[in-house]
Amino acid sequence: MPHLRVSEAARLLGVSDDTVRRWIDSTAVPTTKDAAGRLVIDGVDVARYATQRANATSTEAPVARSARNQFEGLVTAVTMDRVMAQVELQCGPHRVVSLMSAEAVRDLGLQPGTVATAVVKATTVIVERERDRG
Repeated sequence: MPHLRVSEAARLLGVSDDTVRRWIDSTAVPTTKDAAGRLVIDGVDVARYATQRANATSTEAPVARSARNQFEGLVTAVTMDRVMAQVELQCGPHRVVSLMSAEAVRDLGLQPGTVATAVVKATTVIVERERDRG
């Protein structure tokens, strides 16, 4: 069972250490102490709570869509020629880059500073993790 320190859980969830501590203080996320006496959280409990919060705060899209991965963020750059464009968004700690037609950029009014949502539908998702050190 993976145990995470408060700072690790916060980094993985894209929230502050203080936010995770508030979750702990509200008893929504149980903790234990590791061998060194540091406060740790079971990774399963963090994942469960994060999923519950995401489901409780997500707003239903005005249309039904099969893509489940949506990242709201701020457009940080638009590189465009006559036909194609590259749009960069900063979505929390994640940088999302989209290639689309220049026409779509104009129709959506995308420019740096615009709030937009990246909707991702992928047939291939690669998952990595660090090897256990031991």
